[in-house]
Amino acid sequence: MLKKLENEVQTFNARRSLIAVLIIIGISIIISRFLPDDPYNFGPASLIPALFLIVYIFTTKRILEALILASVMGFIMVSQGDVLGAFSGALLGVMMNEDIAWLFIVCGLMGSIITLIERAGGAFAFGEWVATKAKTRKSSLIYTWILGIIVFIDDYLNSLTVGSCMAPLTDKYKVPREFLSYVVDSTAAPLCVLIPITTWSIFCSRLLEVNGWAPAGDGLKYFILTIPFNFYAWIAAFIVPLIILGIIPIFGPMKKAEQRVKDGGPIAPAGSEKIDIRGGETMELPSNPKIMNFLLPLLVLVCSTIYFDLDMQIGVLCTMVFMFITYLGQNIMSAEEFTDIALKGLKNMILPLMLMVLAFLFAEVNDQIHFTYYMISTSSKYMTPALMPFIIFIVLAFTEFITGTNWGMYIIALPIVIPLGIGLEANMPLSIAAVLSAGVFGSHICFYSDATIITSAATGCNNFDHALTQAPFGILAAVLSAICFLIAGFIF
Repeated sequence: MLKKLENEVQTFNARRSLIAVLIIIGISIIISRFLPDDPYNFGPASLIPALFLIVYIFTTKRILEALILASVMGFIMVSQGDVLGAFSGALLGVMMNEDIAWLFIVCGLMGSIITLIERAGGAFAFGEWVATKAKTRKSSLIYTWILGIIVFIDDYLNSLTVGSCMAPLTDKYKVPREFLSYVVDSTAAPLCVLIPITTWSIFCSRLLEVNGWAPAGDGLKYFILTIPFNFYAWIAAFIVPLIILGIIPIFGPMKKAEQRVKDGGPIAPAGSEKIDIRGGETMELPSNPKIMNFLLPLLVLVCSTIYFDLDMQIGVLCTMVFMFITYLGQNIMSAEEFTDIALKGLKNMILPLMLMVLAFLFAEVNDQIHFTYYMISTSSKYMTPALMPFIIFIVLAFTEFITGTNWGMYIIALPIVIPLGIGLEANMPLSIAAVLSAGVFGSHICFYSDATIITSAATGCNNFDHALTQAPFGILAAVLSAICFLIAGFIF
């Protein structure tokens, strides 16, 4: 069966693909005729677009196409005939969403910052310095993991800086890009929910106040109560060095990636150049590359983000201004070249940003058909105070694997989980931690989550292969986390 699917991917036929798309749309229209008028009553039918998406991705490996078709399927179900109008309106709403605007500004300019650092020789000088410390394959990956822990302020900042800067060093030691991507991704979102001064902690703290668990102004104090119970984040982050050191053996698709490189194959899987933030090109370097041209912009980025209440948008703007002054002041580049390189960095982020827009669009239609609501309301029938954290984690981990919108899921799930937990007299820090853990799992494992896409762009690894190879390790962490939630539910 797998060989047939691989052959289908390799022998792609445009006409057969068109027929398949028309059949999918036709089936969706037929299904929509039998659905209730109110999407709240769709019941199990709300799972159809999500299940289709997963099957289509694994069959074709074409994530952009899968997101579009799954979204169209969902809009057929809720549009009452006006599919184009519903699709267009939702797409416009997504594009006008403040979060998407923030993504375009922050991620686009982060692309510019990384490209400018590379052109200024900062990344090269940093790589040369780290190479004097990390003299083996294992130590290069351990340093990647340590740097990921240090840059904890935001998962985007973490993935983009650590991934892009460490790729040249791990390439030197023939580390598959899939392995690098896994290490980077596992110290991004997981660390952000374990440290109280991150963009995630501030966002979640506010939600705890808005939804009535934490008193106004005390959201962060209550968020801190969840940290010891955020099992997935702890386990996912600390499994990494065990795998690097060989204590936990490499298995699954990652083992095949390792074998590919050992056999003299490419370091990056096929198609990675499309998403690579560096565009697969080698930059011209100054005659005397300086490590300060890497460290100072990164320091300005982190410090300005913290200073302006963890506002990363202001942080990237401050960093761009700082780099303009320092790079032109050192005569490394002209103002015209600075602009050209910044635009090139923006261009390299187009595919990742497009993937995120489509992921948000799919999440929007899932909201309209009440996918997450159906999953939680159905599972709530089986909840007891002791079982609630375990059930919440399992159910929301599944929904997050489908939707990949961690913060979006928090907005939907917490208003349901908090009153439910209070009503059942469940352990609230443990129950909230189950929600947060599920969000981290989705961010970590979903094929089209923002974290997966950003990490893939930073490390130069095809996002399908990145997600596929790290999934077994994420699932291992999720299984261990589920066991911890089950035990903790009865103990606490």
